[in-house]
Formats: sequence, structure tokens, C-alpha cells
Amino acid sequence: MAQDDCDGLGRPVVFAGLDWDSNSFNNGIAAYILENGYGCDTESIPGSTIPLLNGMIRGDIDVTMEMWIPNVKDAWDKAAADGAVAEVGTSYPDATQAWYVPKFMVEGDDAPAAGLKSVADLPKFKDEFEDPEEPGKGRFYNCILGWGCEVLNTKKLRAYGLTEDYTNFRPGTGGALASAIESAVLRKKPILFYYWGPTWVLGKVGDQVVQLDEPAYDEAEWTALGDLAVEDVTADTPATAYPTISVSIAVNTDFQEAAPSLVDFLSKYELDAQTISKGLAYMQDESATADEAAEWWMKNNVETWKAWVPEEIAAKVESSLSS
Repeated sequence: MAQDDCDGLGRPVVFAGLDWDSNSFNNGIAAYILENGYGCDTESIPGSTIPLLNGMIRGDIDVTMEMWIPNVKDAWDKAAADGAVAEVGTSYPDATQAWYVPKFMVEGDDAPAAGLKSVADLPKFKDEFEDPEEPGKGRFYNCILGWGCEVLNTKKLRAYGLTEDYTNFRPGTGGALASAIESAVLRKKPILFYYWGPTWVLGKVGDQVVQLDEPAYDEAEWTALGDLAVEDVTADTPATAYPTISVSIAVNTDFQEAAPSLVDFLSKYELDAQTISKGLAYMQDESATADEAAEWWMKNNVETWKAWVPEEIAAKVESSLSS
């Protein structure tokens, strides 16, 4: 079993260069280990989900470090049934979407919104999250205008009976939403907001915010809510929490057969959303590239990644990190 010539592959390992930061961070860690532990060359082809999945089906791409299978279920199921692609591991098991408030609002003896635990409690606390442009109502910071999450949150506001008590504030850009959250949390100002992870925002403030409880995720109710037009959603419409998504590591099956040692490493690779969020926060704070953040993370979390590879591979990677 050759472990210094890229498992005898004889060519570079090609990653899916999906166009979001957490994928770039995961690619950076995996590529560093393949290059410095297994003697591989690596490449990345940039693009978005469906074109890169098609590339993996064709064999142009070997590895996708973030395959969101539920989001491309029909295309994935067909490709897997055809034997073109395989799910070999879990990049992280806990991609989340939720509604949050700062911890200081709800924890401690002098918490201004003590008792706020769930979306059902929000009407009682609308004055604590007052919208400066519409006094008498609280402000809910929704997802970015035009995104799918913005539509879902708008439906949830109606289903949870909150439209009389809260304005539906939809930032025009991701940067505007991120800066509003970061500023409010760090300055200890009230804010009620939707966000998702892993992201640099939750990497920076995740330990300073609390997720509000919602009715437990129910697939049938979730699907029904998604199928309704916004204007057809009422306070009698069932709504649930967002599903927690497990994000997979996927490979082309020819690569799986040709490089079993590399696939064995990928099958053991696993992080969690908050770990990745911390890496993304490092990128944001230090103006670092994803590869620089990956190397920073590996230097500070040696025991985690060493568990993914044989001892002789780990020794080579560790030697490279310290050089």
C-alpha cells in the first residue's frame, strides 16, 4: 500500500471548488493532508453545486468535501444508483439554521428578556427588540432578500402569529446582515435574527447567542409549509424548526477504486459546524485565505486530524506543519 506516491494514482486529486467559504476551508485541510502526507498533487475546479456534481459523475472531479445531498436529492440518487458517485464520509453532521437572540438578553439576573426561550414567547418581548422605524413592533432580522431562507422565514413569521408584533426586516446583502448581527452582539444591543452555520458570524459570536426553541422538525409539516404560497400561510398553519443537515463527503467511484488509502482517510475525516465556523472567523479577522486558515487550524488541532490517518502519514503532515 503505497503512501508516499498518492496511493499510486499517478495524477492530481481533483476537488470540487464549490463557491462558499466552508467548502474552501474543508478543501484546504484535506488537500494539505493529501499533499504532505500522501505525496499527492491536488487541483480544484471552481463552480456551483449542480455543475460540479455533473463533473464528479463524469469523472472530471474526484472529491466533493461538502455534498449537501438533501438539496440535490434527485440528481444525487440517480448518480448513486448508476454507480457513478458514492458517499464515503461526513464533512460535518450539524449544518444548522435557526433564530437567535444574544445571551445577555435572556441569561442572568438582570436579563431584559428573561423568560424568552421559544418563538412562542416572542410577542411578550416585542418591546425589547423594538424596530426604530416602527415603534410598537419588534424587529426580526430575516435572511437576505431573494434567498430561499427569506421566504421560509416570512412564512414562519405568519405561521407563528408574529406579524402583528414584529416587522419583517430583510437586509439587501449578506454583508449587511452579518454586520448588523456582529455589531449588536459585540455592543450588547438587542437583536432577534435568523442565521445559518457554519459561517464566520457564528464562529465569532456563536458562544454569545442563544437559539430560540421552535416546534421540532417534522418532514411532512416542513414540506407542506414549503409548498404553500406566503399569502396562504396563517397562524393556523403548522411550522417547524429547520432540519439539521448532515453534509457528506462524496467521491467519484473510479477514484474510490483507484485510491483506497485516500478514500479511507476521507471516510475518517469529520469536523462539526462550530469548528468550521471558528476557521471562517479566523479567515474574516485575519484576512486569511482558506488554505491559510486550514493550516492555522491544523497547527492548533493536531490530535483531531491525526485520528484520521495512519501514524506514518500523521508524522509527515506534522513535520510539514512545523517546518
